[in-house]
Amino acid sequence: MDSWIWSVRLTKTRSMASSACRAGHVRVNGERVKPAQAVRPGDEVRLRHAGRDRIVVVSRVVRKRVGAAVAAECFVDNSPPPPPREHTVPIGLRDRGTGRPTKRDRREMERLRGTPGDIG
Repeated sequence: MDSWIWSVRLTKTRSMASSACRAGHVRVNGERVKPAQAVRPGDEVRLRHAGRDRIVVVSRVVRKRVGAAVAAECFVDNSPPPPPREHTVPIGLRDRGTGRPTKRDRREMERLRGTPGDIG
């Protein structure tokens, strides 16, 4: 299981895939699986990774890591679309080369960010 998840590029490393299996973030046909579990075509794999649920149906089993084009052919992605990113202006960023912020600048940045300042 962990090698297939890594081979089709659902996770960045095989150790991340193995850790996800051990933590119970991977389910095959509704059942929690171990990293050594075999995967067959037609299995539905649910993976919780990076704060997102991925739901894929296995169409082809591969043993070694393959290119992105080949990996896309190895499963059918039934995942819900990712939530839209909000386009917000970063608050409290300073221009490069303006030097170290003064105490007044720091307090203003903390006020904009909504973080508490020093107590005392």
